[in-house]
Amino acid sequence: MGFLSFVRDERIVAVGLGVATAASLIAMCVILEHYRDEAEIKPTQPKTQYITQDTEDSLQIGTLQSLLNHYNFAIRDTALKIVAGRAVNDGSVIDDLLWGITREDYEERMKCLRTLAFAVEDKETLQDPLSVLNTPKGYSAIVRSLEICLDDTEHATLDDPLYDEYYLRDIGERRCLLLAHQLIHKYDVDKLIEAKFIDKWLAKQPWGDTEKERRNNFAMYMNRRKNRIRDICLCLQATKAGRKALVKAKLITKTKRPKWDRSDHIQVVLEFSMGSDGDGDGIQLRNTELVPRVNEQSVEEQRLRRRHREAMVLNDGTHSLGRGDIIEREHDSNG
Repeated sequence: MGFLSFVRDERIVAVGLGVATAASLIAMCVILEHYRDEAEIKPTQPKTQYITQDTEDSLQIGTLQSLLNHYNFAIRDTALKIVAGRAVNDGSVIDDLLWGITREDYEERMKCLRTLAFAVEDKETLQDPLSVLNTPKGYSAIVRSLEICLDDTEHATLDDPLYDEYYLRDIGERRCLLLAHQLIHKYDVDKLIEAKFIDKWLAKQPWGDTEKERRNNFAMYMNRRKNRIRDICLCLQATKAGRKALVKAKLITKTKRPKWDRSDHIQVVLEFSMGSDGDGDGIQLRNTELVPRVNEQSVEEQRLRRRHREAMVLNDGTHSLGRGDIIEREHDSNG
């Protein structure tokens, strides 16, 4: 009787119905979520696919042209690499491009130069793409293209130490110089000399009318400029054949290697002090000491070089610091 009374209690019945209702709701939610997940159509993930060499070789010219005009940048870039890879691996294509950069027609020459520069700059195609140009035919074509560029634009005399005209030169000329610059730093400068780069292009630059003007302007150019022409000329001066050709072109006077080259250095110890004298502001250099790297001077000459000096530098900032800006006063030897 006690159990029946407990079951018949309204409170117990209400609690039981509440628990049963909650359990039913939870079970229905679980079942519905399960059926929802089962019925969901999930998109299939695309598989990563790589273009094999056989696939590249099977692409026809018409297909590549369509891919080069595709709206997707990645597809266009891949098509360009395929075309560049075919070009550097096909000797006849390189020969056609080298022939094209020597044409008088400006548009045709620029088109071939752009194509050639792009083909040899693709490092992913070949480990050494520049090797296709490291031939006598390649150097001769580059020099011939430079020679034709002489008539494209007119240049003023190269006598301004504050103006670097290189970056305003024609794009075709700069592309040829870029190729020559890459070749001589990758390999050597001998083939460029054999292609008569100095005689056909460098010597024809507007260095001046007289021999003295040409040599002075060339020396100033080498001291003041920092561009590819100067870098190429440094490599030319480093070889005996290059110096001989430069002498013949009346750009330098001696075939011997310069006494102070890039392997020689001078350590300069300066003590600066700001101040002004009666004439105006300036920078005073005191206790200036020159220490040569090579020991070619006598003991007396070295003692004189290490002697303390006083100098004043006057420069208004409109030009680079030069020897003419330094007013030097030696100490009295008896003092």
